[in-house]
Amino acid sequence: MKYSRTRMAIAIAGALALTSTLVACGDDKKDSAADANAAVTLNVVGLLPGAKPEAQKALADEVADFQKENPKITVKTKDYEWKATTFAADLAGGTLPTVFEIPFTDAKTLIANGQIADMQSSLSTLSYAGNFNKNLLQYGQGPDGHTYAIPAKSVYAIGLHYNRDLFTSAGLDPNKPPTTWDEVRSAAKAIATKNPGVAGFAQMAKDATGGWQLTVDTYARGGRLEDGKKATLTNDATKASLQFLKDMRWTDNSMGANFDYDWTGINQAFAAGKVGMYTSGQDVYTSLVQTNNINPKQYGLTMIPLTGSDAGVLGGGTMAAVAKTATANEKAAAVKWIDYHYLRKYTNQDAAKKNAEIQVASKQPVGTPELPIFSQQQYQTYQDWIKSYVNVPLDQMTSFTTKVFDAKLVNEPAIATQDVYKSLDTVVQAVLTDKNADIDKLLTDANAKAQRAIDSAG
Repeated sequence: MKYSRTRMAIAIAGALALTSTLVACGDDKKDSAADANAAVTLNVVGLLPGAKPEAQKALADEVADFQKENPKITVKTKDYEWKATTFAADLAGGTLPTVFEIPFTDAKTLIANGQIADMQSSLSTLSYAGNFNKNLLQYGQGPDGHTYAIPAKSVYAIGLHYNRDLFTSAGLDPNKPPTTWDEVRSAAKAIATKNPGVAGFAQMAKDATGGWQLTVDTYARGGRLEDGKKATLTNDATKASLQFLKDMRWTDNSMGANFDYDWTGINQAFAAGKVGMYTSGQDVYTSLVQTNNINPKQYGLTMIPLTGSDAGVLGGGTMAAVAKTATANEKAAAVKWIDYHYLRKYTNQDAAKKNAEIQVASKQPVGTPELPIFSQQQYQTYQDWIKSYVNVPLDQMTSFTTKVFDAKLVNEPAIATQDVYKSLDTVVQAVLTDKNADIDKLLTDANAKAQRAIDSAG
């Protein structure tokens, strides 16, 4: 499978041109005091809770290889899942590892609040520090131009994930997934009718994921939830998205009986064959294998339907950050780990092959679709390096991978992101649980809550 080299007019927060750019490297005197010979114990984020033993073994092998290369650093991993509802308390309580993961949208707030470490001098030690996509790196940079959070993984675009077996059982062609929202609705009804107890389509609805996925639906219909510092939750695209969910829930009865899914829960249900379709980042296949034991043969990925002149696909990603309390030695060790664990495979052929070999030996996914952290050309080179190791069903994802680079990729709401999402959770829940839910009133109330959060964020 090849990504197009020429059609990368993708935007994050306006315009995301995936080209290599130079990164200005400042001078952080605190980092310069790091002792390269000091012994360091580094606590880092590991896998999601419940990851299979094979995935844990692959991570343990990677840690062991890292420690051979860096005998002065002892790495301890902690299983962890970022959640909007618990992250702030974990950070304030000091229970996070020294190296942890955050969404792109949260980095600026953490920098402004002085809650994560300045990593500029440590980052500048990497040979490829000047090759990051500038438009991605800027999400982790402060007003001083220093880098505090580093693009690490899961630069994603939302896709429509579907169960090929359930499509077949409903008389649908799994090689021709839906391309319009009307076709999604029709397929959901067919799946639910032929498979009692199965949701033809399911939607996340709690812990800020309801608002996240309603934003996905809104963007796909050409709407936006913010205009500068103004909340715009009452836009026509959001109303249409909610009406779509309401019609599937109450007219078609095609959304099953669980309306309280979060990211983890909907992944579990999908892998267990209880959900026919749902929307989430295109990279979720790796988690479905590592944590949910999905059967690769049943998995399919396609583009979400786009309608309207300003329709776009919601995009985002994960950054690696370091605790504010980290010592200079811990920060130096952290960058070495971030390099080894997340990034080196994209810039070094030997590292790419070694990582792939470890994953294959532990029966872990290699080749799950990603979006580039550096340039598209560099990512294509990386794909060529690992081509012989790829073990994911890419031929069941081509209706996504051959189209995503022609789509407009739009960043998440820029201000008070998680609060905006939380204000919409209750709207999604109400529409799915109350047949008489008043969409206009629900959105008016949510818009007021979102505006207060935006105003408070400054």
